Amino acid sequence: MKKESFDFLCALLKSPSPSGWESPAQQIWIDYVKRYAHRLDKDAYGNAVAYLNPEGNPKILVNGHIDEIAFQIQYIDDSGFLYFAPVGGPDPKLAKGRKVNIYHEGNSIPGVIGTLAIHMQEKETQEKPPKWSELFIDIGASSKDEALQYVQIGDWALYDSSFFPLLNDIWIARGCDDKVGAFAAAEVLRLCYEEKVSGPCIIAASTIQEENGLYGASMIGYSVHPDIAIVFDVGHATDIPIVDKKKFGDIRLGKGPILSHGSINHPGVVKTLDKLAHQLGITHQHSIDPRRSGTDADALFIQKGGIPSCVIGIPNRYMHSPTEAFHLKDLETAAFWVSCFCKEIKSKDDILYI
Repeated sequence: MKKESFDFLCALLKSPSPSGWESPAQQIWIDYVKRYAHRLDKDAYGNAVAYLNPEGNPKILVNGHIDEIAFQIQYIDDSGFLYFAPVGGPDPKLAKGRKVNIYHEGNSIPGVIGTLAIHMQEKETQEKPPKWSELFIDIGASSKDEALQYVQIGDWALYDSSFFPLLNDIWIARGCDDKVGAFAAAEVLRLCYEEKVSGPCIIAASTIQEENGLYGASMIGYSVHPDIAIVFDVGHATDIPIVDKKKFGDIRLGKGPILSHGSINHPGVVKTLDKLAHQLGITHQHSIDPRRSGTDADALFIQKGGIPSCVIGIPNRYMHSPTEAFHLKDLETAAFWVSCFCKEIKSKDDILYI
């Protein structure tokens, strides 16, 4: 991966972007793509849309959501402990004892989600998942008044998790879901810009509030209304000992991005991507979406009479946990594959199947 691209990825994964307050990471995304865009738009809620060849045809949207799971402070007790609600879908079983950062008026305040020492726990409650309302954050304050000097109701909290490598080019970070997808969308724009793709209009979008309800995708699906949409999101890697492949399929890190089949995945787009991958020798994997994809594509494909859409997954271990894992090569391959798709499509009729 180019150093410039890797530095961009690193900056995205280190920046906060909870659903509802994506602006720190979104600004990083905007600063990167603007050098490859002929036009750049932002809407009222913070979606960012970059265009290459704005007057081109057909209009191909490549999209990833920039928001991540998080917490939001909702109560401070008299002793200065902070109570919070989940944003998106974090797992309460993984929260106890975790370090967090709370973001308040441009400052980051460290804290820890409190837990009872195992010596003090009753056996019958040790395996019981806690309720979110039972969990609290300790910032070291001695009173509510002291805590209010550093935080307030409505502040966002995120797990404190670094971006660093494991063996074999596997990287771990907080919020890979789906800042790696937003990265891939930006990289498609860069690759098409550098290849001087001049036929279609290539639209890269970084959307907000997917984790809260696919809200950003609904907005840009209506306002941009592309002819074709490719959504980058993470997909479950099942190459760990505790996953039942009969239930969840066989998806492995380092074996390529995932092409989704079924439900919202337009058969013509899927067939074209699959055929192109075989022609170019692009290693990829397959998964199914029998009813819905659980991604921004669910909101995009129904806009204004229907947008032919498809999901490309980046294999991801430990999704919605404090630390997720992905393979760098899978991410590079996904962006390259879709950039080749953009060069291949001359007309929206190229992907028709009936």
